[in-house]
Amino acid sequence: MTNPLLADWDTPFQIAPFDAISDDDFTPALEQALTAHNAEIDAIAGNSDAPTFDNVIGALEAAGRDLDKVLGVFFTVAGADSNPAREALQREFSPKLAAHFSEISANTALFARVAAVWDQRDALELTDEQARVLMLTHRGFVRAGAALTGAEAARMKEIKGRLAVLGTEFTQNLLADERDWYMDLAETDMAGLPDFVIRTAREAGKEKGADGAVITLSRSLIGPFLQFSTRRDLREIAYKAWTARGANGGKTDNRDIAAEILKLREERAKLLGYENFAAYKLETEMAGNAASVRALLMQVWEPAKAQAEADAWVLAQMMQQDGVNGDLQAWDWRFYSERRRQQLHDLDEAELKPYFQLDRMIEASFDCASRLFGLSFEPLDVPLYHADCRAWNVTRGGEHIAVFIGDYFARGAKRSGAWCSAMRSQAKHPQVQTPVVINVCNFAKGDPALLSYDDARTLFHEFGHALHQMLSDVTYESVSGTSVARDFVELPSQLYEHWLDVPQVLGTFATHADTGQPMPQVLLDKVLAAATYDMGFQTVEYIASALVDLEFHDGAAPADPMARQADILQDLGMPQAINMRHATPHFAHVFSGDGYSSGYYSYMWSEVMDADAFAAFEEAGGAFDETVAKALEENILSTGGSRDAAELYTAFRGRLPGVEALLKGRGLAA
Repeated sequence: MTNPLLADWDTPFQIAPFDAISDDDFTPALEQALTAHNAEIDAIAGNSDAPTFDNVIGALEAAGRDLDKVLGVFFTVAGADSNPAREALQREFSPKLAAHFSEISANTALFARVAAVWDQRDALELTDEQARVLMLTHRGFVRAGAALTGAEAARMKEIKGRLAVLGTEFTQNLLADERDWYMDLAETDMAGLPDFVIRTAREAGKEKGADGAVITLSRSLIGPFLQFSTRRDLREIAYKAWTARGANGGKTDNRDIAAEILKLREERAKLLGYENFAAYKLETEMAGNAASVRALLMQVWEPAKAQAEADAWVLAQMMQQDGVNGDLQAWDWRFYSERRRQQLHDLDEAELKPYFQLDRMIEASFDCASRLFGLSFEPLDVPLYHADCRAWNVTRGGEHIAVFIGDYFARGAKRSGAWCSAMRSQAKHPQVQTPVVINVCNFAKGDPALLSYDDARTLFHEFGHALHQMLSDVTYESVSGTSVARDFVELPSQLYEHWLDVPQVLGTFATHADTGQPMPQVLLDKVLAAATYDMGFQTVEYIASALVDLEFHDGAAPADPMARQADILQDLGMPQAINMRHATPHFAHVFSGDGYSSGYYSYMWSEVMDADAFAAFEEAGGAFDETVAKALEENILSTGGSRDAAELYTAFRGRLPGVEALLKGRGLAA
């Protein structure tokens, strides 16, 4: 019987047949897929015909279809619906896959053929996309160590394998800490909590098998608890547990893992001839080098820090008026900030929350995509990997464009945060394939499920990534969708957040969960007026994380990352009552893999562009201007990584942006 992961999927739009796949299928499917991929690679490397674009680069693009199928399914369920079996498989697969791809990059015969095509590129009459794919392929081989020989090549292979193991361990340790901790709440422990937080805490208690309400480390639950709980003692306990993830000692502690990762990354970079890992990593990004990153971050740090310190003084006064002596602490900030927001803007999160229903916000994100890009979303009844998931057939003009899957609710088996991934990416080579795109979030479950304003922004953010995947229109999968420079990839997602704040969007879709009535104009005005409230705090906690990430990699790897983290924050003059958004032991962006290493700044680099890009709509007459929307799709959303990022943005806007629009958008402009 054919393994269901490797069979021809006769499901609607060739979606993985989740109802036929078991955990026992993954290992044999992976082994078969690796064997098949090795045979394809050997055939390309051993081809006796003269190297051409088609028989080398085109053939590499076409290879590994079975492997893509297996890994597309496996990594989806391993991240969003883990269990002990899948965690064990991750630990088994990570070094195996690292070794597999290391073997490919170290294949001297294969690299010789890639290099031969590269050397004759000017005579090949390639399309612009083919020229780009050739450049990226050749550069990828060189940066992976293909030009290394002997002991250096062997060491590079060892480093890659070890980094794969460490990244998996880091992720699983973090998941374990997040899954295992919760705090029981007696009735007397719920002082100050609005009904929606109490309901969510009781739902979380059911999920944990507890007798009553609990606080977990899910951001959608612990965030509101820190905002509203009048129990300062419990806020402290919850906050310290939240910030101690990955640093609790014992088998789930990530501090030594982080140190080893940083050391290995530095060694890897030096083997390739770079001064440090940041120099290696940033070479291929829009920023280009650490100095450019640091310059951007510091331009924003100073006004953000000044605003945060002014806010901290006010919050400390409020705390003292409550009879609490001593310094304002990190577990106090959200509580007093929420109270101050109510005073300044007459805006109460508890009053606001019923207007942000999950289902209505999904509708809003779809409606904006329809008005901007002509997309339609039809519910799709297909088996998925969890009952919480739902799927849609995405069409335009009656033509199938993509499948979109949403997995929105927090659960113990899901890693924290929110992300977008493609189980299958768009391509036209070796055959036409449409994307299967998934958004994964960690919103608190309820009936109905209610979002915070920040949650709603997260939903729009991840859907912006999804649009980048769904609207992709390139030939080769390696440059499809979000396969772009890391500091460009957040542009579509952060840009899409702006549509949540469009008054007519909120006016239509922000309807009360109980009454069905739209948000009153007076409340809508308050929401928009408060959009930049507490932005000093938010900006400081983000930039602190971005700068720690940068300094970890721009220089010698620290033997003690926690001590180095403390030194960096001290040098910055980090406000006492604000912590990094992601401290080192739970900084998954940086340590679960190489994706955002030396690259957490990317969100702000992209924000410079997204603020400027939305201004293009406003200058043209409105958020749904058809001409600007068409230009956005043609020059950015459909092009993937087929052209240089700076070239794409310039084609859309006519120029590159400055930091002014960002500072204005965050309310930090002088």
